[in-house]
Amino acid sequence: MTFTPLTSDFYGFAADLSEAEQASLTEIRAFMEERVRPVIDDHWHRDAFPMELIPGIAALGVIGAGWAETAAFENSAVYRGWVALEMSRVDASVSTFVGVQNGLVAGSIGVGGSEEQRAQWLPKLADCSVVGAFGLTEPLSGSDSAQGLRTVARREGDTWVIDGAKRWIGNATHADIVVIWAKDAEDGQVKGFIVPTDSPGFTATKIERKISLRMVQNADIVLEGVRVPEAMRLQQAASFRDTARVLRLTRAEVAWSAVGIMVGAYEAAVRYTTERVQFGKPIAGHQLVQDMLAKSLGHITASIALCVQVSRMLDEGRQGDAHSALAKAYTTSRMREVVAWCREVCGGNGIVTDYDVARFFADAEAIYTYEGTAQMNSLIVGRAISGQSAFV
Repeated sequence: MTFTPLTSDFYGFAADLSEAEQASLTEIRAFMEERVRPVIDDHWHRDAFPMELIPGIAALGVIGAGWAETAAFENSAVYRGWVALEMSRVDASVSTFVGVQNGLVAGSIGVGGSEEQRAQWLPKLADCSVVGAFGLTEPLSGSDSAQGLRTVARREGDTWVIDGAKRWIGNATHADIVVIWAKDAEDGQVKGFIVPTDSPGFTATKIERKISLRMVQNADIVLEGVRVPEAMRLQQAASFRDTARVLRLTRAEVAWSAVGIMVGAYEAAVRYTTERVQFGKPIAGHQLVQDMLAKSLGHITASIALCVQVSRMLDEGRQGDAHSALAKAYTTSRMREVVAWCREVCGGNGIVTDYDVARFFADAEAIYTYEGTAQMNSLIVGRAISGQSAFV
């Protein structure tokens, strides 16, 4: 199959990808269109994730692409961003599943694991023979996770005993392992643990009544005296600085996902407005509709440019916390505007999922919030600008 640029890639950024990267994106796009798009509305309404698609997702090679142990071919961070965009333009929940499995779980082990842990877990995560979840956020701790974690790990010989609770943990109801971040009772530093979900004292309860990312199986986790051996502690993760390294890697890909949601809503709005006839012609021929479509394309184009550069900086070893934070804050804010304009041009039909825009409109809210709110990411950028921390 020949790679065809998206019409929403108005300046042709994807042309800079390698042939192998473009071929992979072509395969991913076909899978998302042929296997995912036909089932997502039904699963979205039922709060159910299409588990039967997981082997097909794994076969695409999108999980583990950033690690030498599991990469199917040499690739760039820019390519991995385009993967997030291509998946999110069809469905943000499938993209989020990949983001958790690949960025947060494999990322935690890739950044914080020993060579032995990487060799043991990264291939299993890549082929999805093991499904993972990432346990950082808590019922009373979200933005202040660096200081406010209440989950505690106490060492007893060669065993750690973990007590606490986590909330909003994606994949947790069907995961085999969860990377749990907890404070060491002895030194107060945050450490990471690979916790099997069948451990005594571990429970995960699905969060119901969500209005956003309804297909993602988020859970409340309770850990009551959960015991894990020292060998399951991430050996290279000694403080929250190491947790932050994982979040820096994934934050930029969330920015790419936000662009994908914009693209999905925009493409749906263009389809609708070129087919919907009012006053004797398609509404796409009216000036105010064209204005909103043009503004949407402008936001998409600016956001792709920002994401391409921040991913290039990662490839070059120059990306810092403030760079990924600005990308996430900017793109998710623009995303909110784009999905609102796209819903608006669809009129009343924009609030039903029959025309796709409503699902993107709803799912955007979760993307806007997770991996750091726009405000928290702005404070990271503000600290870089001024040298002053406004967090406390």
